Amino acid sequence: MSTRISPPPSAGPGSAADLFAGTAFDARPGRACHSLVRRMPEGLTTDRITARLTAAQEAGALPAGLRLWVEDVATAAADPAAEALRTREASRTVDRGGRLRLVLLSYADGVADLVLVAHRRAVDSAELDLVARILAGSADAGGRPAGPGDPARHTAVDAAPPTWGLGDARRTGATGVVRIGPVEIAPEPAAPVLIAATALVLSRYADNGRTVGLLTADRAGGDRFAAVRLPVDGGTPVADLTRQAESAIASATPVGADQPVPAVGVVALSGHDEAYRPFLELPFPVTFTWEPLRDGTFAGRLDYDAAVLDPEVAEQLARHVGRLTALVGAKPDGAQHDGTLLSADVELLADGERTALLDLGRSGPAHPRPATTLHAAFARIAVERPGATALSDARGELTYAQLDEAATRMSAGLAEHGVGPGSFVGVCLDRDTDMVVTLLAVLKTGAAYVPMDPRYPTERLRYTTEDAGLRLVVTTLDEFPVLDGVTVVRPSVLTGSTAGAPVPADDPDAPAYVIFTSGSTGRPKGVVVPHRNVGALMAATAEDMRLGPDDVWTLFHSSSFDFSVWEIWGCLLTGGHLVVVPYWVSRSPEEFHALLVQRRVTVLSQTPSAFASLRDVHLNQQRPLALRLVVFGGEPLDVRSLELWFRREPHDRCRLVNMFGITETTVHVTTQTVTPVEVAAGSRSVGTALPGWTLSVRDDRGRVQPLGVPGEIYVGGAGVADRYLGRPELTAERFVDDPPTGERVYRSGDLGRLRPGGRLDHLGRIDDQVKVRGFRIELGEVRSVLLEDPTVAAGAVVLHQGDGDAAGVRLDAYVVLRPTGSVTEVRRRLREVLPEHMVPATVTAVPEIPLTVNGKVDPARLPAPDQLPAVEAAPDAAPAAEAEAPEEESLADVVLRAWRAVLGPEVEPDDDFFDLGGNSLLAVRLSAALRREGLPPVPLRDLYLQPTAARLVEHLTARQSAEAGAERR
Repeated sequence: MSTRISPPPSAGPGSAADLFAGTAFDARPGRACHSLVRRMPEGLTTDRITARLTAAQEAGALPAGLRLWVEDVATAAADPAAEALRTREASRTVDRGGRLRLVLLSYADGVADLVLVAHRRAVDSAELDLVARILAGSADAGGRPAGPGDPARHTAVDAAPPTWGLGDARRTGATGVVRIGPVEIAPEPAAPVLIAATALVLSRYADNGRTVGLLTADRAGGDRFAAVRLPVDGGTPVADLTRQAESAIASATPVGADQPVPAVGVVALSGHDEAYRPFLELPFPVTFTWEPLRDGTFAGRLDYDAAVLDPEVAEQLARHVGRLTALVGAKPDGAQHDGTLLSADVELLADGERTALLDLGRSGPAHPRPATTLHAAFARIAVERPGATALSDARGELTYAQLDEAATRMSAGLAEHGVGPGSFVGVCLDRDTDMVVTLLAVLKTGAAYVPMDPRYPTERLRYTTEDAGLRLVVTTLDEFPVLDGVTVVRPSVLTGSTAGAPVPADDPDAPAYVIFTSGSTGRPKGVVVPHRNVGALMAATAEDMRLGPDDVWTLFHSSSFDFSVWEIWGCLLTGGHLVVVPYWVSRSPEEFHALLVQRRVTVLSQTPSAFASLRDVHLNQQRPLALRLVVFGGEPLDVRSLELWFRREPHDRCRLVNMFGITETTVHVTTQTVTPVEVAAGSRSVGTALPGWTLSVRDDRGRVQPLGVPGEIYVGGAGVADRYLGRPELTAERFVDDPPTGERVYRSGDLGRLRPGGRLDHLGRIDDQVKVRGFRIELGEVRSVLLEDPTVAAGAVVLHQGDGDAAGVRLDAYVVLRPTGSVTEVRRRLREVLPEHMVPATVTAVPEIPLTVNGKVDPARLPAPDQLPAVEAAPDAAPAAEAEAPEEESLADVVLRAWRAVLGPEVEPDDDFFDLGGNSLLAVRLSAALRREGLPPVPLRDLYLQPTAARLVEHLTARQSAEAGAERR
């Protein structure tokens, strides 16, 4: 297969959009037109052809008024100029108001070509062929072809493009082509096989149930332009898909008025030659065309819009559709399947494809650096830079030698309390120099530290202590939980020990720390990470990020959040100066900004939520920052939030790096430098894997997903943690031996997709996917659209489960507005951009989005929505006012009574249905309430287009007047 991209067609006067503006034709007529070039018999003169046209019109075989246009061509038929003319004529859509155009090209060598172009709704392919044969004298003019009648109006709106296509919006109008086949298709007709195979591929592309367009051009059976929906059940045998496709085609909806043009479609030809063009412009952005060959096989091609498909994804898609078409179209006794192969068991990828995708997720081998412990690596830095500042807080600073000495002294006190290799020590300290000294001291004993935030609730501290089996906790809290067998000690007590310090253990595979993370079951789980992993992280990043002794870092995050591992050891193992940020300073963007200026911080780590506040402070101040590197992590980054930052801070002066990571894979996995290019594209890329790390995207069976197709992110390589502490079952479930790679990998629970080139798009947590009224929705996607609004500084989207009524399930949005913003405008824009089922029912303005201690959005602290949806009636509830309406009651009174019965008694005539929390289920109930009031059926589409009671009354009045006028006529 080969891909060819052609440039966008030039636009200008007489373009299709201009020519058919305001007519009953599609706004893109090339999509609805087809053409045929037929060589006329030798010796057939123009006069004879014209005479046959006249006779056919008189006999009623062709409509009156149809004209034959004749053009004398000065070159021979085989001349390239003649070929270009034929192509141009066959590509030109029908004129304004026309249904069929006939052009005779008469060449200098006596040869003539008849070029026919027609609107498909007016003249189908069989009729187009019949017209050509009538004029050529090979068909009787006695029979009248059906039509040409008025072509149906087609909507100019395309269905949503597939998210897996990864096309480039900047290439709108450019097209590419990939050849497929030949493929043997046993059943007849071919269309059900082609639809079934395409639907099967889409189901494996996480796009199950997508409507597929079908365009047939059949001389025997006529043409069809329809939208077919064929959801594929994984338990269905492949042999049964064709039968299901036949039923789906039979009940398909014509692509016509109010029907979006499907993004993916199949063109099935029958008995045509190369002179026939089934479309003059792609009928679908992703178009598969299949044509029978003389040997009984079918040749296919994929034509695609480069704004919808990436060329590599197009090649991949063509391979998969071709392979599965051969599978579905195989003879019942064929060797490809035995009739019992289930749809879910079909292997989409060939072995070579799978290997190539796995290789794409590897950036390279780990950097060669001796494996060692964190404290041993620190000791070497302390010897090299004894007098350099290592650590400082509001009270003072420590040099590398002083920090090493203080940690060694405390390690003696820890050893006196029985701490040694294999021990776990709780560290529950606020951020200051004592906390860092304590962490290093624990490591020097050969033990691992278990950080706990002193602001956590008492029960969380108790749970962590018990679950980790701690025997010693270092804390300054006066009210740390009292537990049997647990010694609670202050740092000052440990530093006062007069015992000798233990000889530091140096086992790179020993645990360095255990950080507890949230669990889907609500029970936090401890992740055991060995020293070797942190050393590998530094080896993978230090050179690329130019980390070194001239850098000043901040310790901004809680030690219980693994971002602190990166901040502490990333700084101290590269000889930098670590500035401890007090808790309350970390919560005040103004104070934090002042600290960054004062300490001339060069390397900063931030969650996107926390950085948004810092950004706004910085943009309103004139004091420059010394930042040269900002690393994002902890939650998805919406790069569009960085547009204003780049106006102030050029990307070549301060590098911004987006890093996807997980506690179970040692803080970071990927790296992506963000520039204004990524911002303009709205990129969701988190980049490629760090050297020594591997990543891949899998389906729910662990099979490698194709490019662009979402699935669970698997991470392997140097960063994979040891285990979950005391959770053997959970460890076995999430840390798995991977057959395709032969390595131990971590199943992240994060949703992602792999791009051509190996970059990963992070799409949020798999468990961030919610279901509202039958639709699966990614909360991150709704939030992304929310943040596109220039008046929104920050936002969050949460799911409200309702009280058991499906119509009460809703999305609630929260926004921090800029001075020019308003909730009303935010709601309006959301309705403009998102499908109805994804639009939040409420939008509430808040002064700030509350964050957890780790800098992430805290849904529990969000207030109740400002505008709750109206009270909803039960599905079969009677109207509030069921008594007979008086005779003088107006239509407006009747409609408003129905609205109030469904949406609440306070509804006024001009209240918008969607502003009241309306959704598809409530629209159905409203339609039923109107029928109960004795009104004629109101289509749901009318309710969406007339979203207030007053506008619906106007619409119904106009409809009644039109119907009355028609009856009088």
